[in-house]
Amino acid sequence: MSNAPDTSKSVSNWLIVVAIMVIAMILVGGATRLTDSGLSITEWRPVTGAIPPLTETGWLEEFEKYRSSSEYQLQNAGMTLGEFEFIYWWEWGHRFLGRAIGLVFAIPLIVFWVRDMIPAGMKPKLVGLLALGGLQGFVGWWMVASGLVDRVDVSQYRLATHLALAFVILGVTVWLALSARFGSARGAAGRLTALALLFWAAVMLQIVLGAFVAGLDAGRIYTTWPGMEGRIIPDGYLAGLPWYQAIFESHAAVQMHHRWAGYLVAVFAFVAAFAFWKSGDRKLKAASHAIASMVVIQIALGIATLVNAAPLALSLAHQFGAVVLFVTAGFAAWSARRAA
Repeated sequence: MSNAPDTSKSVSNWLIVVAIMVIAMILVGGATRLTDSGLSITEWRPVTGAIPPLTETGWLEEFEKYRSSSEYQLQNAGMTLGEFEFIYWWEWGHRFLGRAIGLVFAIPLIVFWVRDMIPAGMKPKLVGLLALGGLQGFVGWWMVASGLVDRVDVSQYRLATHLALAFVILGVTVWLALSARFGSARGAAGRLTALALLFWAAVMLQIVLGAFVAGLDAGRIYTTWPGMEGRIIPDGYLAGLPWYQAIFESHAAVQMHHRWAGYLVAVFAFVAAFAFWKSGDRKLKAASHAIASMVVIQIALGIATLVNAAPLALSLAHQFGAVVLFVTAGFAAWSARRAA
């Protein structure tokens, strides 16, 4: 008979470490995309790929594989070995961090399971989270494979899928970490819970729209604010495409949608923050202040990133702001469910 506890600080601390590593993974992935490093490793070797080239011969072999890719032939012809090593290390670091997260998750999971330290009802959720991590590895390679033939970047659709799954993993990890520390949020889903979950989903949608901007390098056009070269709807919005295709493939369209969705999320954030503040719940009050503050910071970072044509440092700061806002929204949703 199981003597599983209702809470476990050790399990919660472990999941917090995993969440921090996932956040690092998201940021390193963003840097990999922004430095055009994602296609530098042209093979998917889950085990042997953990070891980078250790000799000059090894580096030359990897470089030769990259030279056969469309990105090299169409965009980077003439690249030196040193320049290749720079982009290779970004992609290798991204993949290595993914492997490290898998080990940091799987090994303690086995230990906690054997010692019966996992809170009651959480085992199947943790197994599901492990499966999501494995799926993310396949999705990552599926994304990279899209850019190896006849194009110089990965598919923006697959990039958005990869990023969305990373945030799903982060959200589930944070939710389970809170449940392991404070007890499961078993409250009945009421109006405040629905509001919090809807706001969390709105933040997620804005992040996915941002992935389309990154995937198309659309943040480096129309670098004026508040208008897009003086217009609300920019020239070239449809880019000669049907409207349902332009939504995801027109550079002008994806940037405009990310802008306006950001404004709507900001309004939603203040409405939600006010409702959380009025609830009287201590955790929700803390979340209300964090959400209101973070959305202002995030808008400022977004504008600064835009008008400076998306430099690496500002782009990563903007992405980190999205992570903080997403985690805060998740904390608010968990707290609202528990308060109910």
